[in-house]
Amino acid sequence: MSYFTLIGQHWRFLAFGFALTFVSSFGQTFFIALFSDDVRSAFDLSHGEYGACYSGATLASGFTIIWLGQKLDTVDLRIFTAVLCLGLATAALAMALALIVIVLVVAIYMLRLFGQGLLSHTALTSMARYFDETRGKAMSLAGLGFPAGEAVLPVLTVWVLATLTWRQSWMLIAGIVLVLVLPAALWLLRGHGARHQQHVQRLSMESSATHGQRAESRRRQWSRADVLRDVRFYMMLPAIMAPGFIVTGLFFHQLHLIEFKGWDKQWFALCFIAFAGAQLPAGIIAGPLVDRFTGRRLLPLFVLPMLGALIVLMSGSHTLLAPLFMVLLGMTSGVGGPIVGSMWPEVYGVKHLGAIRAMATSIMVFGTAGSPITMGWLIDAGVSMDAIAAMCAGYTIVAALLAWAANRTRVGASLE
Repeated sequence: MSYFTLIGQHWRFLAFGFALTFVSSFGQTFFIALFSDDVRSAFDLSHGEYGACYSGATLASGFTIIWLGQKLDTVDLRIFTAVLCLGLATAALAMALALIVIVLVVAIYMLRLFGQGLLSHTALTSMARYFDETRGKAMSLAGLGFPAGEAVLPVLTVWVLATLTWRQSWMLIAGIVLVLVLPAALWLLRGHGARHQQHVQRLSMESSATHGQRAESRRRQWSRADVLRDVRFYMMLPAIMAPGFIVTGLFFHQLHLIEFKGWDKQWFALCFIAFAGAQLPAGIIAGPLVDRFTGRRLLPLFVLPMLGALIVLMSGSHTLLAPLFMVLLGMTSGVGGPIVGSMWPEVYGVKHLGAIRAMATSIMVFGTAGSPITMGWLIDAGVSMDAIAAMCAGYTIVAALLAWAANRTRVGASLE
């Protein structure tokens, strides 16, 4: 099925996935980092102290996702989405009204939980669950919300901050989520009941197949406990975590990176357009590749453009290196959604997909929690951004090799 046919048949549900990934930008590091200088100044925090606050809040959100994310397997998607939108609006309001550090940490925790964590989790899990043969294309289309947010919001936010204070900006975000996003998401989910009923019937037919087919079905429909005993899971994790850890850390400390390289702040904000622009074709190309070759087989390859970006970052400070760096990062981000998102149901089935993805998402969040504070400490200790990029490049190489080895590890190899 072509992209045009898929959109023609399922445009409303695909638009729902796009909307959620776009709005998740409000909880993403690249967006929150746009306010870093103002926030650190308001609360008198150093790079390391602010990184510690951010990492602690992110880490707490990761633990929460393990529990809350699995509810997507049992709670109606429309109710779940409404709760997430209300939570995100509350988080933005708390950010605007925070006067002490503890309230700031709680606000960041909620932004990371409802925005970066659960909105992304809900969008991609829904695409993976309700599409089968066109799963890669569906996840590519829904994932376009990520580059759309990264292209539009940095430039728009710089413009808004020239007119409003950072606190007023967060109040505006809260209003947008409540007045526009919530009603739009629920409207796009019209008719979802019939879609979910078809999904339930498909699972029921699988469970009522012949005895031999039932055994195969059980093998494919792994529980979260089964996944935790699978050695391949731990071999794939470093590659899955690599983009979140590295990109989060670099974007969180982007203002220091800009200063270190001597780049113009507004120029780097414009480079997010290159980052997003690279994601779009990369994601579109990745969809058919995933449907043909599977996400599992492509997993070792998707971090390679990011490795190239890190090499570019280490190579100098020329102004034109900034967009090249962002393009290569964008390629990994663009292909990562369809590849990683499709890999989970391919390897472990869809019956417990919410619980499995929630666990995986929480682990990735733990990775994103570690990078701001780790890089913050390194910066405070005088380590250059080039040296930090070199460390990240070494990690990326090891992660790719482990993911490659996971494809050659027999199914059923366990930690028991």
